[in-house]
Amino acid sequence: MFSYVRAAAFAVAAVGAALSPAFADPSLALDHESAPVAAYIDHAAATLDEASQDANAADAAKTLSHDIDFSAPVAEHAVAALTPSIGGAMGEAVRPLSALVDEHAGTDTADNEMECLAGAIYFESKGEPLAGQLAVAEVILNRAKSGRYPTSICGVVKQPSQFSFVRGGRIPAIQKDSAPWRKAVAIAHIALNDLADSPAAQALSFHATYVSPGWRMKRVAKVGNHIFYR
Repeated sequence: MFSYVRAAAFAVAAVGAALSPAFADPSLALDHESAPVAAYIDHAAATLDEASQDANAADAAKTLSHDIDFSAPVAEHAVAALTPSIGGAMGEAVRPLSALVDEHAGTDTADNEMECLAGAIYFESKGEPLAGQLAVAEVILNRAKSGRYPTSICGVVKQPSQFSFVRGGRIPAIQKDSAPWRKAVAIAHIALNDLADSPAAQALSFHATYVSPGWRMKRVAKVGNHIFYR
């Protein structure tokens, strides 16, 4: 069953292998940059086979999205190639994050809360892959909901000693006609409206890969140049 999806996965994975280590099994993601392409294909096929029994294409696609190391751009092409096949067989397709960002790149910030979220995404992750930007947004939203941090987005972003770009409780000026800002606003909109799943959905903290703060927290994921913790 789903042999055509397996074939599509192999084709995409072969391209990915030629370009970069794009695929990662979630059990290996914490310790390795990537897993063998064949292992990913087996995992994808098993995920789709299981989904066929439950007739739940959306859950299958989300699972696959979580199982890919999005630090490599080719990974989003893999999701784009795989999920239409799922939808064709089971009646539903899942749009890749890049397509959602393109759709909402012209969105205006609706209020101060969205402005603060987009500002944090911009300053903390504008050079990161889209999944990394979404993961940063999720950290801020998770903090606001956790009961352990300020209860507003702006309160979380401007909390003293939390985000280094904040100066005197203020977010610096942003070039708002730039592509990075438009992407940051789109990611903020996507996160606020829960339009896409984050590979670090439960994270409450993150740091750059080039530092080692020695945090005693559960490591959730590595996305781009950030490591996320719960």
